[in-house]
Amino acid sequence: MIDARHYLASETLRNGLEIRIRALHPDDGERIVEAFSKLDPESVYTRFFRYKKEVSEADLQLIRELDFERRVVLLATLIENGREIVIASSSYSEYEDNTAEIAFVVEEDYHGLGIARRLLGHLGKIAIERGITTFTAEVLRQNAAMLKVFKAIGWPMKSTTEDGSVLISLALDGSPGG
Repeated sequence: MIDARHYLASETLRNGLEIRIRALHPDDGERIVEAFSKLDPESVYTRFFRYKKEVSEADLQLIRELDFERRVVLLATLIENGREIVIASSSYSEYEDNTAEIAFVVEEDYHGLGIARRLLGHLGKIAIERGITTFTAEVLRQNAAMLKVFKAIGWPMKSTTEDGSVLISLALDGSPGG
């Protein structure tokens, strides 16, 4: 079984950049705060559906106490001047019915390189092994890039539009229509 708590993979992006996709570690708080501070307000809004100025102490506590049983967080990182830099994050939170809600954020300088799709694939690999059959997401209608990622992954997808958001359901088990 995949050990999500110690998950680690290497990927080469479209532009040749080498990144690591790895599990969030309890000591990643400072890296997350630094990554968050680099995000444009619109990226924050598309991820959280509200403007948020900083990573809260409650957020940092969640990082330190993440259990990796019902919630998995993967980061995309690179080494820059000898330091590991977080350039993207992804997560799923499992519900009771073998369904998990997913979320992503990619730093703007790295948009369009396939990072979100790769993170989604890695999350899916972990989730499938754990018996999760469906990923769900709520995406702002104007977030065309993320909607494209969900279509490109190739899992059967259902979507409905509601109040300016698109509700996505991806069938990890390959069943039609999520």
